[in-house]
Amino acid sequence: MVTLRNKRNQSFSDIDVQLKQRFDLIPQLIETVKGYMKHESGTLENITKARTSFLNAGTPDDKIGADNMLSGALKSIFAVAENYPDLKANQNFLHLQSEMSDIENKLSAARRFFNNATTEFNTYIQMFPAKIIAGPFGFTALTLFQADESREELKKTPEVKF
Repeated sequence: MVTLRNKRNQSFSDIDVQLKQRFDLIPQLIETVKGYMKHESGTLENITKARTSFLNAGTPDDKIGADNMLSGALKSIFAVAENYPDLKANQNFLHLQSEMSDIENKLSAARRFFNNATTEFNTYIQMFPAKIIAGPFGFTALTLFQADESREELKKTPEVKF
């Protein structure tokens, strides 16, 4: 049980590294888009709030919640950027968007590994004979890293405009 718990903790560390890389890109992204998106201050404020929430998150569960908030805020900034052709053509913005995309791909892989380790741990502590000793020794089921969006939202076909 200790080995499986440590494997899960180590897999969260991989997520944490990617989250911190994304976290470090956010000030550059905000500076890049600030001049173009003068009328979108709410979007920029949401990103700043989400970043602060991540900074204050202590536990893996807190970081998962903060990451979901930050992911939603970042999606909105890239969606709003579609309305600003000059911004979409800005080389710095394109570079940051590419870096963010790369980090998101790495995060996706790290989340899968984390969820696999979490499921393996949860399954083990629920099976006999581990179930008998898991509870008294403080081993309880752990949380999976799940998308914050509702299932209905995930089923929607994305809107594509040309």
